[in-house]
Amino acid sequence: MQVLKILVVDDDPVTRSLLCKRLSKDGFQVDTAESGVEAVRKITHTYYDIILTDLIMPGGIDGIGVLETAKENDIKTEVILITAHGTIDNAIVAMKKGANDYLQKPINFDELTLRLAKIQNLKQLMKNASDLRMAMEITEQISGETIQNLEMTVAELEERLATMRAVLDRADLTAEERIRMALA
Repeated sequence: MQVLKILVVDDDPVTRSLLCKRLSKDGFQVDTAESGVEAVRKITHTYYDIILTDLIMPGGIDGIGVLETAKENDIKTEVILITAHGTIDNAIVAMKKGANDYLQKPINFDELTLRLAKIQNLKQLMKNASDLRMAMEITEQISGETIQNLEMTVAELEERLATMRAVLDRADLTAEERIRMALA
């Protein structure tokens, strides 16, 4: 299975470090940003499969801003918002803007691991579907070419048979001459 690339965005260095260490240990490729501004800069230059971002951060770009930039940059990037100040309204706004999920601090790593596994499985299914679609398109193209070649071969053979029939039906030639001309 493909190793997912994750960007952890949080202004709290302890949270950032904990997430980075835990996710790296779990086999993910992890990058970090300490602000929304830094995250936006990284997102515009690098593809991330998943972005884990704090909702409330100083500096002018919050988690919703990171989410919006991520989705504008690549719709396939999944975003999970993390906050200590979770409300249903915040979750609804985040989901409407394309967030995959919403977690509250302190982070339950078992819950996070399950959600990341779900995203990883979904991404693998989407890749498999894309691979199958490409294989079907190639098969369809090759089948079309094969059918076209067979139709041309059948037309050529029908033309040769008609010519042979015409030669064999000629009464002005001997049987040996008709056979020789038909096989030529």
